[in-house]
This record gives sequence, C-alpha cells and structure tokens, in this order.
Amino acid sequence: MSKLDDLINTLCHHGVQFKYLWEVTAWDKKFNSVDRRKQATVIDYHYFLAGDLKSIVKDDGDIKILTTNISNLYTTKEYVEGFVSEGEIVCLPWGGNPVIQYYKGSFVTADNRIATSINTDILTNKFLFYVLINKLYLISSFYRGSGIKHPDMSKVLDIKIPVPPLSVQAEIVRILDNFTELTAELTAELTAELTARRKQYEYYRDFLLTFGDEVPMKPLSEVCVLSAGGDVPKRHFLKEKTNEYKVPIYSNGIGDNALYGWTNEARINDPCITIAARGTIGYVALRNEPFVPVVRLICAIPKECINVRYLKYATETLNFKVPTSGIPQLTVPMIGKYNIPVPPLDEQERIVAILDRFDALCNDLTSGIPAEIEARQKQYEYYRDKLLTFKKLEV
Repeated sequence: MSKLDDLINTLCHHGVQFKYLWEVTAWDKKFNSVDRRKQATVIDYHYFLAGDLKSIVKDDGDIKILTTNISNLYTTKEYVEGFVSEGEIVCLPWGGNPVIQYYKGSFVTADNRIATSINTDILTNKFLFYVLINKLYLISSFYRGSGIKHPDMSKVLDIKIPVPPLSVQAEIVRILDNFTELTAELTAELTAELTARRKQYEYYRDFLLTFGDEVPMKPLSEVCVLSAGGDVPKRHFLKEKTNEYKVPIYSNGIGDNALYGWTNEARINDPCITIAARGTIGYVALRNEPFVPVVRLICAIPKECINVRYLKYATETLNFKVPTSGIPQLTVPMIGKYNIPVPPLDEQERIVAILDRFDALCNDLTSGIPAEIEARQKQYEYYRDKLLTFKKLEV
C-alpha cells in the first residue's frame, strides 16, 4: 500500500468534503455576475497592459512577470517599484486561451484573474492549482464571446472541488510535482533529440548538394515552369473529400495545414514542387498528384533536365529573401532568379536515393518523438485525474 493510500484509508476512508470555489478562495476583484456574499474578501493587484510588458522584461530579473499565457519572463525592482506583489497564487487569463498558472514569490501581472486560498490550513494553493488544471476543460467551456473570449466568473466560482485533509493534499502535490518534473525532463530530452536529427539531416543534404565548378548553377526559371496559384474555385469547392470532389486544393502552409479543401478538376497535373509565397514563406513540398494551387502558392514543374525529388531537395537549401516593404511575399519573378546546381540526371538520382533514405529515417523520428511526448503527457494527465478523484463525503 502506498503512503497516499494509507493516508486516505486513515483520514478520509468515507470520502472527502467538496466545496464551492467561492467558499475557499479570494479573488482579485469583485465580479458583477457573482453574488456579493460569495466574495467577502478581495485582494487587489496592479495590472500591466500587454503593451507595457515588453519594456519591463529583463534577462537578469528576479521578479516574475505573469503574462496571460505560459511564459518565463522576469523583471527587476527598479522597473516596477511600487507595483510588485508578494504571495502564493493561482491565476487564469481574463481574455484569450484559458491556462492555469501557479506562482509563489514576488511578481507583477498582466490582466489575469488571480485567486489564493482563504485559509491554507484547509486548502493549499499548490493543491488548488492541480485541481484547477484538472478542470481546465470545464473552465474552458466558461469562456464566451466573439473575438477575444472572457470567462464567466460566476460559473468558475461555482465549481465544486475536493478538499481532503492537508496531509493528503501534501502527498498528492509531492507526487504531481515529481511527475511534472520528470515529464518536463523527458520532453526536453526528446525535443533535443528531434532537433539534433533535423540538423544532421540538413548537414548531409547540404553536403550532397554542394558541387565544384564542374556542375553548372542554373536559375529556377530556366529549369522549371513556374506559376502562382489563383483564387479558390468557389463554384466547385468543398471542405470534405467526396467521390466527385477528390482533387486537393493547396494554399500556403506546412504539411496538412496547406490543404485548403477539395474540388473536381485539377489545374496542375504534372509532378512538381510548391513553394509557400505567403505566411510560411519558403516552405517546399513535393506534389506527385494532380491538384489546384491557390492564394499565390508558387508551383515549379521541372523540365526534362531535373528530377522532381532532386528539385525539392535543392530548393530546400535556398534562403529566400522577402522584401521588407509592402506585403511580405514571394513572387514568380523573385523565385525564378534563384540558382540551384544541376548535375547530370544519374547523379541527381543517386543523391535522391541517399536523401530519400535519410528523409524516411528523420520522418520516422519526427512522427515518433512527438507521439512519445504526447503519450507521456496523456499518461501524466491520466494519473493526475486519478489522484484528484475522490469519493464525496455524505453528510
């Protein structure tokens, strides 16, 4: 039997008390939608506007800046003197995407709604943090409005949470702190491995595509037929694939995000590459099947002197320069001026065979490592939910 099991069996075998959030927490302001009796205590904090935060960020700071998203920013006393708060708090953003943050120490805050336990002899703030994280899906459902969404605090404060004995809270916090640290370490290690493999792939790709004077450099306009995507075929367009609408429409984007929808007639029928001209500028993708390019997506159909897969690898090494004035974008004339090495076709095929194998290995890692990270996160969330699930004490 674990220490936690022993504590629960000894101290709360019959269940634990559940309390409304408003019964056990004090917040930073009175909410119009909340009955006044539910907010007997209010703790005021000074708020910085999002636009003011950049000017106070300091690399050597020791005062936490609580932004409305997860960040690791700090400032120093000289920049925020008179506005520094001290304490142990839990917060959620007043607008935007809901996240739950915990902090203990000196801090300044953006526009967060800040809570703290009214009595830490009954409810600890770190336990409160984990309970609210575990209810993030529910809290997210309370965010409403067009544009930037805001939480309905009357519903937030009416959430019921378990309040087990302090020793049970402490043991759960200890377990979850350790689990959080281990999950973060594993994620960092796997992310570093993924980054290293990508750099290794790029090194060998660039090495294989570096030639001497014996291999001519030719502009893309000479070795490809270049064109730019037009408007979406609105008369023949669906978001979902059907038997009739099975030709993909691609726009500027990376991977699956480039798929805009489906239509019934292709504009590009030959194998080619596409180059993102807006947004994810310079992203190169191989297109082997007929498709329709839109939103100025640039298509490069190789001529007889170029292997289409070689064209993809060679174009990936280019460093496209985007004009600083006007709309940031690439155009066909800009793309056409960039040079790539054009060795004989048999050498292109040899290089493609090597890079295809390397690319497959890297793609296995690219898909496998994020999947491993996601699995570990789900495992953590599963155990957190199990630890924070209690039988309700019947009174």
